[in-house]
Amino acid sequence: MRALLGVLACSLTVLSVNGLYSPSDDVIELSSSNFNREVLQSDSLWLVEFYAPWCGHCQNLAPEWKKAATALKGIVKVGAVDADQDKSLGGQYGVRGFPTIKIFGANKHKPEEYQGGRSSQAIVDTAINALRSLVKERLSGKTGGSDYNRQSSGGSGGGNKQDVVELTDDNFDEKVLGSDDVWMVEFFAPWCGHCKNLEPEWAAAASQVKEQTNGRVKLGAVDATVHQGLASRYGIRGFPTIKIFRKGEEPEDYQGGRTRSDIIAHAMDLYSDNAPPPELLEILNEDVLKKTCEDHQLCVIAVLPHILDTGAAGRNGYIEVMMKMAEKYKKKMWGWLWTEAGAQMDLEASLGIGGFGYPAMAAINARKMKFALLKGSFSETGIHEFLRDLSVGRGSTATVGGGALPKIYAVEAWDGKDGVLPVEDDIDLSDVDLDDLEKDEL
Repeated sequence: MRALLGVLACSLTVLSVNGLYSPSDDVIELSSSNFNREVLQSDSLWLVEFYAPWCGHCQNLAPEWKKAATALKGIVKVGAVDADQDKSLGGQYGVRGFPTIKIFGANKHKPEEYQGGRSSQAIVDTAINALRSLVKERLSGKTGGSDYNRQSSGGSGGGNKQDVVELTDDNFDEKVLGSDDVWMVEFFAPWCGHCKNLEPEWAAAASQVKEQTNGRVKLGAVDATVHQGLASRYGIRGFPTIKIFRKGEEPEDYQGGRTRSDIIAHAMDLYSDNAPPPELLEILNEDVLKKTCEDHQLCVIAVLPHILDTGAAGRNGYIEVMMKMAEKYKKKMWGWLWTEAGAQMDLEASLGIGGFGYPAMAAINARKMKFALLKGSFSETGIHEFLRDLSVGRGSTATVGGGALPKIYAVEAWDGKDGVLPVEDDIDLSDVDLDDLEKDEL
């Protein structure tokens, strides 16, 4: 028993070290396992930070967040989610950068974005203002508690059933097959016990998915006992059956879990599959490098040859390769940057790029101040092999020169055109007496 307790204590210690908050703080640690119970079913006002332990901005916020939590204790609840560890919960609320702060007020399923400052005083002020608004709503009779509790009464699952699109034999082709959006469709029978258990989870997931994907992933439901034509068309033999529909593709069976978090996580995966790739940014100033590298677990940087060496066509070819790789690895949510050879010499020196020629590529982990260099070809195949090895922890790394992000110089953005050689001034020899020059030489 003592050994078991020792293992548990060690496990808890490891978790505390890896995260930014510990049980001794007044910040309540949240995860998929307790978020529904602690936040969504609560009548309290919540401020929730979604963070990643490696994020520099999150590390800077942590002491202020703790101070605010202590000041607001017993008044407003302050929580934190390690969204790097709990990706499904972060995905459920559309977290794309760190830290992201949301305010869970009267309607727990439509949290507000926090727009205040990052000091403890600013956080407390925003919380008190949000609390004042919540109290006014209750006084006016607009709400009698949390939106979740009202919707959950009688076994409802906290979502809005209206967000589940009712599909029929008459509207299915137009709404689903003719749509550019992705659909998750449940085929159910009213008498089915498993369907009844799924209903509140499906409704809750539909509300969240609608909000987090801006309606680009939709959840629908078909009463297969009424619309037997649809059930027959898609070979429905048991209930509930969930199928995924993408435009122009054959439907596929959903094989995931049946809780709202499972459904939301899968929907967010579908959304990211169809989302645009991350933006490829030129390093124009220090803020671009710092924000990209500190807000992402990894930032991929290319140093492209000088425009006079490649012309616009050559440079665009390299950029196209990078954009294809950004698309391929977009689920990783990495940052993508490029600069011209010679424009950021301190950066090149800190990464040891000069000896490999151009184009060159490095991937930086700003949390650890470690980097890896592309040793293979600057091609889709070469970059894919490089990034694939990094994804699984393979490949050699080194410490960024100086142990910190280097100085970045402000430069003008590339105008998309070919380079132009500098114009040299013509030398006018008309006023020079060549005879005098010859005498001088003698």
